[in-house]
Amino acid sequence: MSIDAILASARAGLNYERMRLDASSRNIAIANVPIQPGQVSNQWRVDASPLNFGQMLAPAALVQHPAGVREVHDPSHPLANEAGMVRYPDTDHVQEMTTLMTASRSYEANVRSYNLLRSMLLRALEIGAK
Repeated sequence: MSIDAILASARAGLNYERMRLDASSRNIAIANVPIQPGQVSNQWRVDASPLNFGQMLAPAALVQHPAGVREVHDPSHPLANEAGMVRYPDTDHVQEMTTLMTASRSYEANVRSYNLLRSMLLRALEIGAK
């Protein structure tokens, strides 16, 4: 495996984990935003497909997937229906926080591997210059 391929692999991992952080952050941010009547609740997810071993992940994309709805009784809310129920996205906070933690740790591991390879390359250049 070439050095460029290793660096590209680390960059692809960094990009993927950053997108996972973005998706989970958005899901947590919209958890208490009411849904307009007639609208569908969507959750953000990262869509990435792995390629064969010699290649990185296919370009990842943030996509919206249909999600459940939770209803809260609040008759004074302007978006309440006839029964006084307001619809909110059904966000699983435990799952989203777990995703945030694992994506953060994976991002840190990718940064460490990238920095380690970079320092090894710089050291090899120093040795070659002597």
